[in-house]
Amino acid sequence: MHKVCQSRIGDYAVLVQTIIDPLPTARSAETSRPRVVVVGGGLGGLAAAVDLAGAGLAVTLVERHPWLGGKARAVTVPDGRGGVVSVDAGPTVLTLRGVLDSLFRDAGATLDERLALRPAQVLARHAWTDGARLDLHADPARTRAEIVEVFGEAEARGFDRHLAACRAIYEEVRDDFIFAPRPTLLGLARTHGLGDLGRVARIDVHRTVWRAVGAHFQDPRLRQLFARYATYTGGSPFQTPATLNLVSHVEQLGVWTVAGGMAALVGALADLAGQRGVELRTSSPARALRVEGGRVRGVELEAGELLPADAVVANMDAGAIGKGLLGPQAQAAVGPVPVARRSLSALTFAMTATTAGFPLAYHNVFFGDDYQGEFQQIRQGRLPLDPTVYACAQDRVEGTHPPAAAERLFLIVNAPARGDQAPLPDVEVDRCTHATMARLSRCGLQLSSGAGRAAACRACTWRGAAPTRGRACRW
Repeated sequence: MHKVCQSRIGDYAVLVQTIIDPLPTARSAETSRPRVVVVGGGLGGLAAAVDLAGAGLAVTLVERHPWLGGKARAVTVPDGRGGVVSVDAGPTVLTLRGVLDSLFRDAGATLDERLALRPAQVLARHAWTDGARLDLHADPARTRAEIVEVFGEAEARGFDRHLAACRAIYEEVRDDFIFAPRPTLLGLARTHGLGDLGRVARIDVHRTVWRAVGAHFQDPRLRQLFARYATYTGGSPFQTPATLNLVSHVEQLGVWTVAGGMAALVGALADLAGQRGVELRTSSPARALRVEGGRVRGVELEAGELLPADAVVANMDAGAIGKGLLGPQAQAAVGPVPVARRSLSALTFAMTATTAGFPLAYHNVFFGDDYQGEFQQIRQGRLPLDPTVYACAQDRVEGTHPPAAAERLFLIVNAPARGDQAPLPDVEVDRCTHATMARLSRCGLQLSSGAGRAAACRACTWRGAAPTRGRACRW
């Protein structure tokens, strides 16, 4: 989420500069302010609306669903006691909170007054079939001490080298890529020169995440753990450039849980947008852009209404635009995204269950035995036979007591992003579901069978909730 907000906010700043000059066709009747339509009410769209309204523009946000938040959504599942409970089924934590701090501050508000954030001390708990476990801590000294205890001093020295390398990459690309208004390779070249081969080496673009991690760790379990950060961006560690190892350093900068879940963040952004004068219109799907004379003039809704606009911000998957979701003129500007270049999809499970046998943290990762085979199977368009499972135990917030009864769980298994072309057959989903539960059991976690009913969300389900190019939720 944080990276989405930051990149969008930068884009909006450039957008504002390009439409400040008088464009009379879409002026508000009440004011002389330029009009902007934001298509998509996800976190990025809400951040855009807040930022643009704060810059003095008249902003309307349209969202096809009755709710806001996009992939930052919650689903309702049985609670095992005859009622229902809400489970976050998208992003579950915040990093780089300074992005949100600045967004709220620029809008005349304070993030801490709108949301209750709790810094995580245990970033994630990891487990393997052989019984080994390792916590990553906000304090790297504590992580190092655990690595010494479980894997030995030599691997702890590898951890030192890896942390230093991730920090160096982050610092190298922070200003002109991560926080740049519109990062491009050309912009990097202009800043540092085409001949700066040393910089290319420093950001480790020529190696994969897996190869770079392997240079620091000998134990295959630690290679799994630290290479997994590639999946945070929807990538395979065996294909993703090692530059993305910077994500590991981003976590070291701080991770926060949100009281009330991500729905509370969505609500805070929506309230802030409304207070800044943004018109929020849900259940209002956009059909196409109206373009005249080479300039965008508005957004046509499926209901037939035309919303005049001097500029349009599309908070959507670029691949969805490339498939024509905003009409042929927008489609021509973006183009299709080949299946082979798509980021990972996911098979997800939202449930309540009574747990035993494993001391769950808020974030948990249960690793499969064949990591390379897992991603090879996904690349071939299949669900993995022995998946690595991410589990968010949403009632295990640090500083609170473990739940005495059924607790809320959200599970993620990486999957191929082909739901729009070759939906996964039921038999394969059922097999992967059994393999997912078996993986938890082999790592020591036992789930009750009757405490709640799991909701398996396939790629096709996510396409309905957040139309994309065949992906499900990866964050």
